[in-house]
Amino acid sequence: MIIEEYSNYDGLGLADLVRRKDVTPEELLDEAISRTEKVDPEINAVVIKHYDFAKRQISGGLPEGPFTGAPFLLKDITTLAGTRTTYGSSAYRDYVADHNSTIVERLLKTGVTIFGKTAVPEFGALGTTESRLHGPTRNPWNLAYSAGGSSGGAAAAVAARIVPVAHASDSGGSTRIPASVCGLFGLKPTRARTPIGPNKGLGWTSLVDCPHVISVSVRDSAAMLDALSGPELTSPYYAPPAEGAFLNEVGRNPGRLRIAFSSKSPYGDDLDPEITNAVREVASLLERLGHDVEERAPTLTFDPIEVGEVINGANLVASAVRAAEGRLGRPMTESDLEVLTLLRAHNAQTGTAIDYVTAEQSVFEICRCLIEFFTTCEVFLCPTLCDSPIRIGELDSMSADLSHIQAARRRVWPMPLVFNMSGQPSMSMPLAWHKSGLPMGMMFSGRFGDEATLLRLAGQLEQARPWKSKMPPHHA
Repeated sequence: MIIEEYSNYDGLGLADLVRRKDVTPEELLDEAISRTEKVDPEINAVVIKHYDFAKRQISGGLPEGPFTGAPFLLKDITTLAGTRTTYGSSAYRDYVADHNSTIVERLLKTGVTIFGKTAVPEFGALGTTESRLHGPTRNPWNLAYSAGGSSGGAAAAVAARIVPVAHASDSGGSTRIPASVCGLFGLKPTRARTPIGPNKGLGWTSLVDCPHVISVSVRDSAAMLDALSGPELTSPYYAPPAEGAFLNEVGRNPGRLRIAFSSKSPYGDDLDPEITNAVREVASLLERLGHDVEERAPTLTFDPIEVGEVINGANLVASAVRAAEGRLGRPMTESDLEVLTLLRAHNAQTGTAIDYVTAEQSVFEICRCLIEFFTTCEVFLCPTLCDSPIRIGELDSMSADLSHIQAARRRVWPMPLVFNMSGQPSMSMPLAWHKSGLPMGMMFSGRFGDEATLLRLAGQLEQARPWKSKMPPHHA
């Protein structure tokens, strides 16, 4: 009976069943594999399956951790020794990692059993997961829509209840965007709260990658943050130490918070009335919960999408292409990489060092603006997405005309990137619904280093407007 109720448990709940000997890790793994085989042909979330690795983990003895025995999936952009990591790219289709990333070392200590990897766009560089190598990942709520990106496979797998929590990462919204459209909780931690090594220290330079998880419950995210947090010696950044366990913050009274909100885009544009009304309704809910709520937003002096493209194209995409060329010993062509990847790398080469430094200075100005704004509030609320969710095929990374990609970034996903630039913690919560039948995430961002306040508020909202029992049509 307990296995039949698998979908009712979060990761901590599954681990507690193992701890009480109500189920075994083998039984949970078998159930997760069965669910993968049942639902993944529809959604295409788990693109690399290494069931034997998870079975060897169990037979070798799992460490005692907060998630011991809970099945788990890695994002296919992270190395696990002895398993394939493709980065969503044909150039790496046969790459087998010879070492663990730092975040994987910490995940293994939590006791999870890692039985596969989830789909990403090529090199994780797009807000929809539709790589040429693996094909589109579909949203379990509506198969005509994208599961978001770049952690789209992780979000689809959790939404479909293959697992209750999965690895994700966020350099420009890559956790919060898919969490929004798949009806899940997605927290981007403070810059450098979690490690990105050992192969890199900066990630996307000022837009440092923030590894964490996408989860059904707030408490899973908090418990994982406790397990994954901590300085990495090679990181040039440093997150302020937490005052206590993040898990203890969930359920704690957040007090009377000063919450600013906006139902406009960061460019001041009006949004679809459906999105506007949803934001205002959540603002009203916050007032009923006892918070001081005021409609106002930071005024940004630069376009975050334009600035981000200079930095991302120069640092992430171009360097990834160069690394692939070094690995294969030849120039990359369209048989190796998608047109979008090659074009962005080419554009980076036409820029100058002055362009790059100017973009980084613009990021600094955006940071200053946000720091000043947050002196008058603890939390800022806005929609995670500023337009309707993306349909499968709406963005084509193999098209010769890629102007629509940048337009979509500006129209749909401008807000999450802002808080990668500032390094502040930011979370998406499934508190509304879109006419497409998809969930609509609300994004809450806090002061630098202050995940505690966000997690207290998240716990309060999870109680006031629970979402865990809502299942998509295409679930295991």
